[in-house]
Amino acid sequence: MTENTKNKLRVLAVASHPVQYMAPIFRRLAAHPRVELRVAYCSMRGAEGGIDPEFGTEVKWDVPLLDGYDWVDVPNVGSGKESFWGLNNPGLKELIRGGNFDAVLCFVGYVRATFWIARKASKKARAAFLFGTDSTTLAPRDGKTWKKWVKRIVWPWIFGLADQVIVPSSGTRDLMLSLGIAEERVTLTPYSVDNDWWIAEAAKVDREAERSKLGLKPNEAAILFCAKLQPWKRPTDLLQAFAKAKLGDTKLIFAGEGPLRADLEADAIRLGIAGQTRFLGFVNQSALPALYKLVDLMVLPSAYEPFAVVVNEAMCCGCPVLASDQVGAARDLLLPVSPELVFPAGNVDVLAERLAGAFENRERLAGLQSKALAHIKTWSPERNIEATLKAIEAGIARVRGS
Repeated sequence: MTENTKNKLRVLAVASHPVQYMAPIFRRLAAHPRVELRVAYCSMRGAEGGIDPEFGTEVKWDVPLLDGYDWVDVPNVGSGKESFWGLNNPGLKELIRGGNFDAVLCFVGYVRATFWIARKASKKARAAFLFGTDSTTLAPRDGKTWKKWVKRIVWPWIFGLADQVIVPSSGTRDLMLSLGIAEERVTLTPYSVDNDWWIAEAAKVDREAERSKLGLKPNEAAILFCAKLQPWKRPTDLLQAFAKAKLGDTKLIFAGEGPLRADLEADAIRLGIAGQTRFLGFVNQSALPALYKLVDLMVLPSAYEPFAVVVNEAMCCGCPVLASDQVGAARDLLLPVSPELVFPAGNVDVLAERLAGAFENRERLAGLQSKALAHIKTWSPERNIEATLKAIEAGIARVRGS
């Protein structure tokens, strides 16, 4: 151990696979003068490409995922499926026991065998074990009520295993407190993106040129849906609300792929708005700043959405977002900009009213763009890193009894 590293906190982050949202956070954490970071990836999905089951198409992110920090690929002996044994990385035992880590940050959920391997190894190595969730409700995505009651019984015990619980939003923090987790054991680490990158990329965009590429006329407005075309994202609600709002000189753009695409295209024809809709399919990361910049409003009508970092991305590009009250980011990112940017999930009539109201006053909508950008600058990766450091220190102190 060198003089430069002996006073640093040795931290291992355990992640299921490389993700475009987490890579910038890992880079910043690795660059912090008080941290020596290593990331253990339990699969290389995302970096190597492959079929995303929810997009229903091949996904390989076109931005660097593995640069700027130390990482290791821990072999997965599991099936790779979305099941308990799908992620099973016994190599973590030796990595944790022999790594002399002060803390282990686990970003793999408790529904995978790997979580329990990491937890047991951390306990034996006397390393602080930190983990969390992004859920803001006990209600599951599939709507099965029995799961909600099981969580109510089991979650207090599970999250009680953490030496410190890390949560990305105010809604998740309140959920943990409602389960009886002590306030001092919960740290809010704001779910952030690389704000500087998104703001800089958006500044490079020639808005009129990008609008022209999509065939938008100078006087036309544009609304964006940017998510997987899955039932819980409720893209059909937006399509119906758009038709009900009767917005002339406005286009509705769907960026994303999924099993609902054919139905949405058929519904657009049935509703008489096919000429006002565009389906772009999967849009990779590098093309998103231009997309956010060319539209006037993004809408996320999800019935289940723990956070939604697309909200962060859009706001960094100066695009206001209208989202349902089931989107985790709504409370922290949208309500402070304007209460009108949040509507009841599943209420097509209210959504139609909000759309009509937004485009009745284009000047006010433009004003929301600047407010959105100003607010997202306060929800930054710098805040995330500082909060993560505090969580690590709290976890270490708890393990060492100081």
